[in-house]
Amino acid sequence: MKKLGMGMMRLPLIDPNDQKSINYPLATQMVDAYMAAGFTYFDTAFMYHQGESEVFVREAIVKRYPRESFTITDKLPAAQITTYADMERVFNIQMERTGAGYFNYYWFHAINKQYVELLDKIDGWKFLSQLKAEGKVKHIGFSFHDDSATLEHVLKNHPELEYVQLQINYIDWNSPVEGRKCYEICERYGKPVIVMEPVKGGSLANVPPEVEQMMREVNPHMSPASWAIRYCASLPNVMVVLSGMSNMEQIADNISYMQDFQPLSEQEAELVTRVVDTINKNIDIPCTACHYCTGNCPQHIAIPQYFALMNVVKQLGVSQIPNSRLYYNLLTGTHGKASSCIQCRQCESMCPQHLPIVDNLKRVADRFEQK
Repeated sequence: MKKLGMGMMRLPLIDPNDQKSINYPLATQMVDAYMAAGFTYFDTAFMYHQGESEVFVREAIVKRYPRESFTITDKLPAAQITTYADMERVFNIQMERTGAGYFNYYWFHAINKQYVELLDKIDGWKFLSQLKAEGKVKHIGFSFHDDSATLEHVLKNHPELEYVQLQINYIDWNSPVEGRKCYEICERYGKPVIVMEPVKGGSLANVPPEVEQMMREVNPHMSPASWAIRYCASLPNVMVVLSGMSNMEQIADNISYMQDFQPLSEQEAELVTRVVDTINKNIDIPCTACHYCTGNCPQHIAIPQYFALMNVVKQLGVSQIPNSRLYYNLLTGTHGKASSCIQCRQCESMCPQHLPIVDNLKRVADRFEQK
């Protein structure tokens, strides 16, 4: 299997403010180009595009290609279950939405220490094993958003789990996300790794100009995104690297270097080390725009979009404040203002990056809202 997976969490939208408004003709064209190039791995989840991602999988893939010609991965959201019956209910909804018949890979989504304790209590691990025994899923595992100690605890106590999905990218390799530590634990336990957020929510595809120039000098034919994805794919225990592609240009770019994948050379690996130091000076809020924080926000605050505006100012300077404020005001026409945050901290409990979202929203309000 080729190492590039198509993540179905950032599909093109008709309305940027409506995650359900997938542009079906364009997204289907992307699927066809991806399949035509010999790639077959599609990754969806219960919450992606507020459930519409799974429906798109049915319409664009399941109904149009032989079932044995593609791989579907889906995830059971730990954040939305409290009982064994909840797991059964969600799984049945996913089977109906996708029409897949079975899932090649199925796992608990975005687990942390809190959810590990819940899954222990409600026999969640047994539920996964039962699905596999019944042939409803072929392989079982989990995606992970916590510290390395919790990861090791899960792998030590549940050897039946076959793989782990981790957030790995060259920025987070040695960061508090503990990408390197978690990867090395998976190696030690013999569990293949599926990589999510290799481009860190798109931020590593839009690097500062000085970083892009550094990359061009070493390899003028490779895009910034290609460096991020090839970095992850070069790790020997990585099975698949997911890319949440949003347009045909991204599909074409990814295919160009992953169809005949070549690992990073020694010179390229050395450059990545220098790139990390440079980029870290130009990021204000390391948000990946996964939108996990927004689903249950009672104020409907556009958290990732507001943080992206803060990063624009950090990367390009204070000259960007007027333009960013304009975009902020447009966003607040359909979303809650940053200052409307009631500090319930539901968002912080869901954030894979463990960001101090409430404090950062105060900073957003101070920067963009008129006093």
